[in-house]
This record gives sequence, structure tokens and C-alpha cells, in this order.
Amino acid sequence: MVAGGVAMESGSGGSTVGKSLAELTPDGLETLKLSFCLFLIFASILGTLLVYRVVLHSVRYIRTLTCLNNDTQRYFAKPNLTFANVKKHLLYAPLFRVRHNREFQLSTAMSMGNLPTRLHALLLVGYLGTNIAFCVISISWKERQAVFLPQLRNRTGILSVVNMIPLFIMGGRNNPLIVILHISYDTFNLLHRWLGRVAVLQAVCHTLAWAILLVNKSGWSALSASVSHTPMILTGLVGVFALLAILVQSHSILRHAFYETFLHLHIAIVMVAVVGLWLHLKGLRQKKLVVVVVTIWIIQRLWRMTIFMYRNVSKGRSTAVVEVLPGDAMRVRVNMARPWAFKPGQHMFLYMPSVGLWTSHPFSVAWSGNEDDSNPEKGLAIRQQDAFERQKTTMSLVIRRRTGFTESLYRKAESAVNGRLVVTAYAEGPYGGIHCLHSYGTVLMFAGGVGITHQVSFVRDLVAGFANGTVAARKLVLVWIIQSPEHLEWIRPWMTEILAMDKRREVLRILLFVTRPRSTKEIQSPSATVQMFPGRPNVETLIALEAENQVGAMAVTVCGTGSLSDDVRRAVRCRQTRSNIDLIEESFS
Repeated sequence: MVAGGVAMESGSGGSTVGKSLAELTPDGLETLKLSFCLFLIFASILGTLLVYRVVLHSVRYIRTLTCLNNDTQRYFAKPNLTFANVKKHLLYAPLFRVRHNREFQLSTAMSMGNLPTRLHALLLVGYLGTNIAFCVISISWKERQAVFLPQLRNRTGILSVVNMIPLFIMGGRNNPLIVILHISYDTFNLLHRWLGRVAVLQAVCHTLAWAILLVNKSGWSALSASVSHTPMILTGLVGVFALLAILVQSHSILRHAFYETFLHLHIAIVMVAVVGLWLHLKGLRQKKLVVVVVTIWIIQRLWRMTIFMYRNVSKGRSTAVVEVLPGDAMRVRVNMARPWAFKPGQHMFLYMPSVGLWTSHPFSVAWSGNEDDSNPEKGLAIRQQDAFERQKTTMSLVIRRRTGFTESLYRKAESAVNGRLVVTAYAEGPYGGIHCLHSYGTVLMFAGGVGITHQVSFVRDLVAGFANGTVAARKLVLVWIIQSPEHLEWIRPWMTEILAMDKRREVLRILLFVTRPRSTKEIQSPSATVQMFPGRPNVETLIALEAENQVGAMAVTVCGTGSLSDDVRRAVRCRQTRSNIDLIEESFS
């Protein structure tokens, strides 16, 4: 398996493990140096991102404090031309012209994925190029095969294991780097997939180098005998084939079409690959790298399990009330067993054993609330801890009917009495919530369909902050694109509460665009601050209008279809050098 060449007939390449530095061959020492260089590159990238994150956070914190009593905020409306060009041509730029989030689809259920941003592409190409260079540098290519193949075998095997450490860190939904660096799970998921491909290709090169060397030296019979009678070789090949199986089954088409099957197979095959690697490296120092990989995985799982048990196991239990809504949607209210501190933009993974067995699915939390669960028979809460324990948190979601889990849940709720289903449910999280909009004087939010669940929590937070004087926001505009007016029912109870909030009329405007109205009579604007229009919005025009009269720094956020996200991205990029505008995009792959 990967890194097995350090034990397989070390040949002239020598082994880089199980020896002191003085005993290493020049190639072994070079391989060790390159491994440390790869770790150093990881550390340097993380360090640079952390510095960027701290500086950005400090700037926004100072901006928030400065703008609390400043209604014009003219200074912060002006762009920094250097940073604006970096955002326009690198941070926000799609790989080519416009397309980034809009997927290449073979059918409604089969997707080929989407294109990375320009920054993502540069990182991936740079990392791939670095690994290729590290695999071939200082190899004695001009010598005979018996000399350079052992070197290539050792080099690719070691680097494959080294790449597994960040691979496992980035693969977890509770990846600590998301919170530390404020980089989305979606980005880490992209890096995780490409790191996996690099590690698999290095493992394949490692195995081929070993096989070619052995066949050239002793023939195919020696290869067969080695696989049959040498446990280290057999376990290595099991691991390699497991990695190849992961490479095939994690392809975008299969992953999107059969996600639940993919996820469970993925975990099972990864375990086979890790066990194969563990046995393959038995007795070698390099097994310590595998120990690091396994430790990372165990810590992530134990932490998830601990939080999961804490959230859902108490004197009571977590339950969910599922209500069928028009437009093939459901409103789900999860009554948590324990109080849960919620931040705007967060999501959770929902388990419903009676519907999806042990599977979990991510959903944005649209609304949350705390209710006093006091019982008169228990008397008054004397201690603060008692009062806290009697608080019950509710999390509300809107789920659109699709396939798989959501289809099963919809059918079960539809067949329940009055279209209202009560089931045992468990919530894992919270995750996300890495964006804070408190420092922006103008916030323009786009939502497409069920994407409103991500935006409505920010609306509530900013309107409350405006009334309390704790945010810089002076202009909030929510643009929601729906197919039919009946979709308004999805968030009606929460929007009613928002519209009744103190000082809401001074700060919030809502623009509703109905793309498939049955008649013009359905298009009626309730007030000057809540307006309804037929058709699709002109995204570029809306952003231009708000930018011309923006207060302070402006944030444009979007959660919706890929085409909507790409339109918003293009419009924001076009105005980068004219005013201070930031783009915040929410997606989940």
C-alpha cells in the first residue's frame, strides 16, 4: 500500500524509516527533507490564512465600533483599490468568465459538479504541481531502472501518507479549521477531494514502481508469490485497491445521484484502506504517520459523538414536528432536549431514525427560540442553573421535497393526521455561522426558493441589532425569488414576527419576485417596504441601485441556485473598484 516501498525491498533507494539520519542514503535523506517541506507548506498556508483572518476580523470589529453612532459612514463606503482588484480578479473570480456555482448536470439527479474559483484553482494547481515536483526531484532518472524505481517507490509512498494527514483533517464536518480560519466547509470539501486524488495517484505510482521492479528482476511468478506469501505486500495491495475504489465511487456523478449510499460506502472503504496501511507498515517508524491519521479520525468522531449526546440526551428527548406546506415543502420544528446557542447562518445535521434510520442530512436553521419549560409543581427556579435547565430550545427548518430522505419524510408527513407528523429526532451541530454582518452599513440579501432559510436568520439578527444600536447596518434589503405566492407560507410565522419588530420600517425592505404567477391578481404589494413583482429580478440593476446610495461598507449575500449565485457574483465583481462591496456566498456540496 502507500508508503509500503519503504519496507518493500528497499534496494538502492534505501529506507527512510527505521534508520537514524546518519544511516540514510542520500535519496532517503532527500525524501525525508521533502516530507518536512510538505508539512512546512501546509503550516505556511495555514499561518498566512490565520494572519489574514485576524487582520480582517480586527478591521471589521473596529469598523463596527466606529459606525455604531454614524449614520453616513462615508469613509467605509470607499474601496481600497488594491484589495478591490484582488477581490475582483482572484478572490471572487470564477475560473473563466462567469460560471462557478451552476453545476454541469446530466439530469436532475446526476451532476458533473461545478468549476472552482480562480483562487481555488491556483491553490489546487500549485499543490498538485508541488507534489509532482516532490515525487520526481532528485530521482536518478538517467540510471537504470533498478536504481531509480526504488527511489520513486519510496518517494511516492511516503508523500502519499503525508498527504493523508491534512486529507483527514479537512474531511470532517467538525473540522476545527473552519472555525479558526472562517473558511467554509464547502471549500474544505473541495480541497479534501483533491488531496484524496493526489494521495491515491501517489499510492498507485508507488505500487507500480514496486511491481515493475520486481517483474523486471524476477518475473511475473515472483510477483504472484510475493502477493500470496508476504502479508505486508498483500495488505498493501488491499489498501491500494480500496483507495482506487474510493476514487471511483466518489466521482461527482455517483456522489450526487446516490449520496447516502456513497457516504456509507466511503466510510467503510476508507476504514479498509487505513487498516491495510496499518498492517502494511507493521514494524516501521512511518507507522507513526498512520497513528496521527487514525488519531485525527478518532478525535473528530469522539467529539462529534460527545456533542451529539449532550445535545440530545437529557431528562427529555429531542422531537420534531413536521408540517406539510404548499409547494412540496415542509416546515420542521425541532424541540431540543437541551438549550442551544444559535448564530445566524448556522446549519445542523438532522437524524430521524423512523424515516432515515441512522443517516443524517444538513439543513439551514431558519429560526430558533427559547421557551420556559417550567412546571408549576416544581416551584420557582432558585438557582441560575435550574432556570437554564428549564429553557427549551426550538430549531425551525424548511425542507424542500427532493429524493431519498426528503421524499420519504414528505410522504410520511402527508399521510399523517392534518399533515402534521411528530417523530423522534436528533440534531448534530451547530455548524457554520462563520459570517458576521454587523460591520456593514448596507446589506443586500438574495435568496432563491428554499435558500430563504439561510437569509431569514440574518434579517432577524440585523433588525434587532439596528433597534438596539449594536450593529452598523442602516439599510437592509431582502430579495426573495419564488415560483408561486403560496411559497410565502414557508416562512409566514417568522416573517410576521420580523415585520412586527421595533424600528423595522426604518431599516428593512423586502422585494418578492414571483417567477410563475397564475395571474396578475396574485402580485400585490402589501406596503412600501414589502413589494411584490412578477418575473425574475435584474440582479445587476438591483445591486447597482443599492450601491449608488449605499451607507458604509456593503455586503451582498446569496443563497440559492447556482445560476443566481453566478449572476450575483458577476454583478459584485463589476462594481469592486467603485465602492466597498463584499460577496458572501452560501452553498453546500
